[in-house]
Amino acid sequence: MSLDLSLFLEAFHFLRPWRLVLAIPVLVTWWRLRQRRGATGGNDGWLAPHLAEALTVPGNSAGRVQPIDVISLVLLVLVAAVAGPSWTRAPTPFAAQTAPLVVVMQVTPSMEQADVAPQRLVRARQKTMDLLALRSGARTALVAFAGSAHVVVPMSEDPGVMQPYLEGLTTAVMPIEGQDIQAGFTTAQALLAREGAPGGVVFMVDELSTSAAAELAEAWGQAGADDEGAEVAETVASMSFLFMLPEGTDLPQVPEGASATRVTPDTRDVAEVERSLASAYRRAQLEDEAQPWEDRGAWLAWPALLLLLLWFRRGMAIRWAGQAALVLWIFQPVQAQAEGWRDWFMTPDQQGWRAFERKDYAEAAEAFEDPYLRGVALYRSGQYETAAQEMARLDTAEAAFLQGMAHLKSRGYRDGVRAFERALEIDPEHKGAQQNLPISKAIVEYVETTREQSDTGEDTGIGADDVVFDNESGRGEDTQIEVPQEDAPAHLSTEQWMRTVDTRTEDFLKQRFQLEAARGEQP
Repeated sequence: MSLDLSLFLEAFHFLRPWRLVLAIPVLVTWWRLRQRRGATGGNDGWLAPHLAEALTVPGNSAGRVQPIDVISLVLLVLVAAVAGPSWTRAPTPFAAQTAPLVVVMQVTPSMEQADVAPQRLVRARQKTMDLLALRSGARTALVAFAGSAHVVVPMSEDPGVMQPYLEGLTTAVMPIEGQDIQAGFTTAQALLAREGAPGGVVFMVDELSTSAAAELAEAWGQAGADDEGAEVAETVASMSFLFMLPEGTDLPQVPEGASATRVTPDTRDVAEVERSLASAYRRAQLEDEAQPWEDRGAWLAWPALLLLLLWFRRGMAIRWAGQAALVLWIFQPVQAQAEGWRDWFMTPDQQGWRAFERKDYAEAAEAFEDPYLRGVALYRSGQYETAAQEMARLDTAEAAFLQGMAHLKSRGYRDGVRAFERALEIDPEHKGAQQNLPISKAIVEYVETTREQSDTGEDTGIGADDVVFDNESGRGEDTQIEVPQEDAPAHLSTEQWMRTVDTRTEDFLKQRFQLEAARGEQP
């Protein structure tokens, strides 16, 4: 993952700095041998000085690169690798590697002006598609606002889903006149709060009043403020403004910490928005103390190998090769003595992560030594009961949460309740456990209530599509519930309606926004 230079310098450190003391004997040895070779002219005293001077090629002095210089530099690089350089957090398996984003678009009559060809609103729609193409499948949502704010498209990884709704987004579909940008931000923040990872909001607007900027700053938590503002700031890591204004006009003042960009004919503007979002997302990851630091020491193996290529240069003493090989063996990690060629270059956890990224979760589970990562891989591979057993060994909120999810997947709902309760005992602010505990309790209550009201279930066979629940509390009979195969849902959600509606997109948006405005809903 690329990193800004300032952020790199701020985050760079060594995980095992005490191992840097190994550089002291390397430097002392290099200094003594270098001085010795300089004093003897490189012949170690086996040739008379006057003969050595006559036989020595001019320029072959102590200032020339010697084998000891190369081997010492290689050793210093290896010492740095052993010390564990790090400047990024280790990727979390359940966290998105790209920040989620909400595009908040102003849909007002002022956006119909043609000073930005072909029209401000049309250009905003085009820039949204450019941004989606640049983000290559990252989770993105679209919110439109005028006098009210409405979710046009919820979070999606498919750019094709958003395009038809962008085309139908005109001023005619907005039910209330005005310019309530604060409502747009509130709706965007609610969408990001469901993601479980800090994200960004980009406003595509043509104006921003001073009062509106101040309200946004306060809502964003940048004006210092209460716990609620700080929570919003953690959810919304980045705020950007892409102004649909022609060249020569001054950009409005934006909240402190936000970025402001003018629309351009090319993609420089959306690239700047994406860079701002990525930088804020990386900074938020670095500040997340729950994530471990990633050991980048393995990267230094490549410069060490390149330096060893200097042994093939003419003039390098062959006798140093055996000593270099011996020292390289001494500095090898313990894992390098394991069987298999991969063990010479990567730790078991690094091998497991490579398999995890290939989505070969079964292989990853076998490779991981870290119990939490092994539990995650087992969960992803569908081995829920084994994953729950693995997580039970750990005393962290994340492990307890994953244990609860594994129990739910294996239909051990009561054990899931216990695991979520344990996660909240360790970390009362754990969002995943807070959300899933009432759901799992409701499932258990539903099952027990169903048993109390039913007098069947023991005498009938269990079909392939039947669901069987435990009966730990002994309330009623063991109950089996047949899962309907063709029954359609009685009530469609907004997202389902958007997928099934058979009408013009513009008409659909207009009707839905009017209905939401009449009900006073903020989706």
